[in-house]
Amino acid sequence: MTAEKSTQQQYSTRLPLVQALLLPRIAIESTRPVLDDGQFAVKAVAGQTIEVGCKVFSDGHDKLAVRVRWRTEQQTHWYNQALEEQGNDGWLGRFAVPSVGRYRFCIEAWIDQFASFCHELEKKHLAGVPVSLELQEGRLQVEQAAERSEGALREQLLALQRQLAGLLETEQVALLLSDSSARLMAEADQRPYLSLSPEYPVDVERERAQFASWYELFPRSVTDHPGRHGTFDDVHSRLSMIRDMGFDVLYFPPIHPIGRRYRKGRNNALSAGPDDPGSPYAIGSEEGGHETIHPQLGSREDFRRLVAAAADHGLEIALDFAIQCSQDHPWLKQHPGWFNWRPDGTIKYAENPPKKYQDIVNVDFYAAEAIPSLWLELRDIVVGWVKEGVTLFRVDNPHTKPLPFWQWLIADVRAQYPQVIFLAEAFTTPAMMARLGKVGYSQSYTYFTWRNTKSELASYFSELNQSPWRECFRPNFFVNTPDINPGFLHHSGRPGFLIRAALATMGSGLWGMYSGFELCEAAPVPGKEEYLDSEKYEIRQRDFSAPGNIIAEIAQLNRIRRQNPALHSHLGLKLYNAWNDQILYFGKRSAEGDNFVLVAVNLDPFNVQEAHFELPLWEMGLPDEAQTQGEDLMNGHRWTWYGKTQFMRLEPAQPFGIWRITPG
Repeated sequence: MTAEKSTQQQYSTRLPLVQALLLPRIAIESTRPVLDDGQFAVKAVAGQTIEVGCKVFSDGHDKLAVRVRWRTEQQTHWYNQALEEQGNDGWLGRFAVPSVGRYRFCIEAWIDQFASFCHELEKKHLAGVPVSLELQEGRLQVEQAAERSEGALREQLLALQRQLAGLLETEQVALLLSDSSARLMAEADQRPYLSLSPEYPVDVERERAQFASWYELFPRSVTDHPGRHGTFDDVHSRLSMIRDMGFDVLYFPPIHPIGRRYRKGRNNALSAGPDDPGSPYAIGSEEGGHETIHPQLGSREDFRRLVAAAADHGLEIALDFAIQCSQDHPWLKQHPGWFNWRPDGTIKYAENPPKKYQDIVNVDFYAAEAIPSLWLELRDIVVGWVKEGVTLFRVDNPHTKPLPFWQWLIADVRAQYPQVIFLAEAFTTPAMMARLGKVGYSQSYTYFTWRNTKSELASYFSELNQSPWRECFRPNFFVNTPDINPGFLHHSGRPGFLIRAALATMGSGLWGMYSGFELCEAAPVPGKEEYLDSEKYEIRQRDFSAPGNIIAEIAQLNRIRRQNPALHSHLGLKLYNAWNDQILYFGKRSAEGDNFVLVAVNLDPFNVQEAHFELPLWEMGLPDEAQTQGEDLMNGHRWTWYGKTQFMRLEPAQPFGIWRITPG
């Protein structure tokens, strides 16, 4: 390229003067909380206060007025609140989102001429510089404000103008710099060089999207006799214990008819015996598909009675939404065009090499015959269960289904039923897990299951508190699942289960456990993080009063969570110093600052661990030698701490400490 052509190309991108004159004089940058420039909504819960920050600046030394404006998507009226200057062009403010729904907010800024005048007037007056001309300018600003105002505001400004005319210079300065004058002039401000940021969305859900304790069980295993298929009516007998352990969500794996062809036997055997119940994830038989209840579980009326009984115990029912079919699913005959078929006429079953799932086949979302009929059918299935009283859905492997489908389905369902919550069971790449949150998932499974060391946990807890994760991703710390028997639990015994329970319950506002965790079940398939004699393939009778259980500890952990607002979210977690690599030590403090909980966990299930540690006195504005009050939230013991540096000892029998700290 010649120098002449290069110069011509540069000049071809010149900004025309007419466009330059229309550009905003005030820059609004780095607005937060914002996801992908506003392409997706930031997450919040009803009653929350949204903290808004931004960089706002302009040429010269004039003072700026900066406000946040917000409204619900249904409202036409905007609310507004002034932001406070933080220095270095930073501005900070807040607005409340009291109810569930979609909100929008933006930043507006303009040159505040009266504030700029007052700033200069005050500086000159304090410096002893004559200000007679400045006072004349001030009276002129008041006069002009009155001229462009109407009604009561105009009368108040005219009164201010008359009052100024009869005062001495010092008195005029005081009146012009008063709060009452500032309020009147702000109301009459013509907002010169007004600039507006883009509008940004906020998705506000009910509190259970951020704070909940999930308990998973297979209804067919609630039985009083080995091999007898449990029913919905049998589950009634478990409701009181689940409630008393402090859970508020009762989650069932798929409750639909199970296919016969290629049914899996015990321990995932490729062939099933005549009495093997099969995997509930092989959905569909001649009795029906995803909209139908497995006949051995009971009738639809039985399910309705269970939903009502659960509600009486303070429990909401969550169902598994697994978009896969057995080879007996009615859709294969009714809608063969929704599936992938091989050249020999056989259907392509699910695979995750080296695993094979011959009992499961997947739909093709973009097959010609599937658009839009399959998408609408799946939406209608979800809505059908919502109408039966189901308010939460755990979605099986959502990362293997199209993102546009989820973005449409979740928005469509929640537009009709805003109380519905979707949990993503997605163990996949970080980018995909975050994207699922962005397209609408309320919460997600996490990598917590495989974070065991102090450095791993500290890094992960910190990451979840940073952008963009904090705006789009709510972690649900499941300690185990029917698919995952974590390696840490295989040989760590009861202390290991207590360690993981403490980390999950204190680390996030959302946590969950699969039935059997409270009994410290951990027998693995040799060499794998899978359960031996997996309940996915057989009915598993349990004795929930078996010795060595941790039911009482789980109940107390959940009680602590409910009683301490600082623990109602994963956000706000801060790591503190404990000088031992086997002790993770962190704290959470409520937004108001009146609830402060410290947590220390011995990550070694076999040995006593001791450490000196620091009380975060600086967070409470206290000196290093201050006295504070401590309370052990597991047993109610109270004491006084003296100074910042303290000592702890954590034994395997009680491998964690949870302390509420208050100023002395």
